[in-house]
Amino acid sequence: MRERREGPSPIRVAAVTGTSGRVGAALAAALDAGGWSVRGVDRISGPWTSVLGDLRDPVVRRAALRRADLLVHAAALHAPHVGRVDDREFRAVNVGVTEALLEEAGLVGVRRIVYISSTSVYGHALVPVDQTTWVDEKLEPRPRDIYDETKLAAERLVASAAAPSVTLRIARCFPESPPVLATHFLHRAVALDDVALAAVRVAGHHGATGAFNIAGPYAFTPADCPALHHDAAGLIAARLPEVAAAFRERNWPLPRTLDRIYDSHAAAEAFGYNPVHGIHRLLGLHHHA
Repeated sequence: MRERREGPSPIRVAAVTGTSGRVGAALAAALDAGGWSVRGVDRISGPWTSVLGDLRDPVVRRAALRRADLLVHAAALHAPHVGRVDDREFRAVNVGVTEALLEEAGLVGVRRIVYISSTSVYGHALVPVDQTTWVDEKLEPRPRDIYDETKLAAERLVASAAAPSVTLRIARCFPESPPVLATHFLHRAVALDDVALAAVRVAGHHGATGAFNIAGPYAFTPADCPALHHDAAGLIAARLPEVAAAFRERNWPLPRTLDRIYDSHAAAEAFGYNPVHGIHRLLGLHHHA
């Protein structure tokens, strides 16, 4: 669904940046399925990219945001670029482009802004001391590199935008080897489908503003943090025996310690975020809540 305006009622237009990337393409597909007319923009071509160009170019920004009702900004330099891309380039892309997009969005009357950030912004605050770190939105970010710094700076710009805005701090969300992915799905990973559905839900929920963690469904609570730090394998075996058995069958080691647990309860309360792709689905297990 791209640029559709036919029919008796106007189709809502969603401008989505970074649509040739993995996350941006998933967001575009989910918005399309949700009834939005998607206009994708990226520097490289892709199935969801209709505006091809660099967002540092004002012509590209104007083309991206023309008649748009919603801006979903996912384009950015990411953590793997740290050390390979100059810090000035990071600031220009992650902060400068965000500022310019927000300015253009204000001029054309965009009514809703969704910014795709990362739980990486918590930075040094993620490091456990004597127990597993419980990561909710009350945890103060402590950036550790140029990626964290620029994403956090962009978050602040988005929060001060004229239109109602929301930042989604998405958890670890990229392909990894099966045993690593399974371990991460216990406490810090999120499925791409859940990220995309979160964006669609919050796009149509104008009452929700601010920054929200978007992570997977996990089996633990803040009270578990001491045990998860000292004997994660023991607690996993007790709390999730079927998961522990599945790890054993595959000859995968259970983690001895978990450094952090991401908490998405604020997103659930604010706009009904309900992740469904958890460790049980990943391992093909039946789960009775």
